Amino acid sequence: MTLTPFVSRFRALLASAACAALIFAGTPAQAAAAAGPGNDVSWPQCGKTLPKGQSFAVVGVNNGLANTTNPCLATQLSWAGTSTGGTGQPLVALYVNTANPGTAGSWWPTSNSYGGTAVANPYGQCTAVSVAEACSYMYGYAKAYDDATIRGIGNPAAYTWWLDVETGNSWSTSTAANRADLEGMAAYFASIGARTGLYSTKTQWTQIVGTVPSSSNLYARPSWLGATNSLALAKRKCSDAPLTAGGNVTITQYVSAGFDYDHSCI
Repeated sequence: MTLTPFVSRFRALLASAACAALIFAGTPAQAAAAAGPGNDVSWPQCGKTLPKGQSFAVVGVNNGLANTTNPCLATQLSWAGTSTGGTGQPLVALYVNTANPGTAGSWWPTSNSYGGTAVANPYGQCTAVSVAEACSYMYGYAKAYDDATIRGIGNPAAYTWWLDVETGNSWSTSTAANRADLEGMAAYFASIGARTGLYSTKTQWTQIVGTVPSSSNLYARPSWLGATNSLALAKRKCSDAPLTAGGNVTITQYVSAGFDYDHSCI
């Protein structure tokens, strides 16, 4: 059957519209597939040429201990700002070293006040002779306060702050005290409107913190699981149990060519 010119043009327009619809329908999937891994860096990477084209970046604020500052923080934050996006992660996030050294540390709290603020302490009164939960909570609160106010972070409320929990730092033998310490950190960051997450491995978390009850402000925090030796394993770890029963795994870490890479699970 011979088509009239009008019918031919109408069918051509329909075909063109259908093609465009297919292209636009495929765009989100194509963008997600194109997003590569992120990277996390801190003081061990000072002076090194950092990876390029990372989809997101997490920068360490401290110099390996909870009471120190990463000497390359400003440079690494500038590098992090070149992140390309394409995942569910913010382009730039921060992580902080955590610890609970008790009176063996260089400083230990003796009250429920810090930074000119009287802190509502769910564990009661911290005193000069206490190393239990109340003072552990205040120690964590104080370290988070310092991280946000004296280490050179502009607009700290704008970031997600990951609490790096590893056996390499000093901890109490009491998992309850260590949990209180991290709760104090999370409480300070919440007080300024910042988000927090939890970085560790399941083994280290269990040893240091133990099981977190639903009443804890850590319970629903997202988990960042480290570390594997390949992207394939990191992708599979997205299905692992989170560090707390109320949370979810949003990042997994792997090591390649001497750098830490991160896979976004969202």
